[in-house]
Amino acid sequence: MTDPASPSCHAENKLCMPEDARRRAARRLSIARGHLDAIVRMLEKDDVYCVDVLRQLKAVQGALSGAGEVVLRGHLEAHVATAHERGDTVEMVEELMEALRYR
Repeated sequence: MTDPASPSCHAENKLCMPEDARRRAARRLSIARGHLDAIVRMLEKDDVYCVDVLRQLKAVQGALSGAGEVVLRGHLEAHVATAHERGDTVEMVEELMEALRYR
């Protein structure tokens, strides 16, 4: 387990993802993978119903969105909220704006 406050976590001006956020995001991504696998299996059948596929696709989108929210919250709490103390507020804001462009 890597502590975001540890000196090794700040090597090369990089901040580590909080362990709790990493664990929760991985769980949501596992859920998304399960739904995605189910969609692939469904599409291999001749009698698949379109609405069932759409429901599964929505479930994948929800799990991916949830993973993104977990990572964003972890970043905000662990890194953005403490940027002033480290003196990298401008860099954190720019980095976050860049990341949010892809949401």
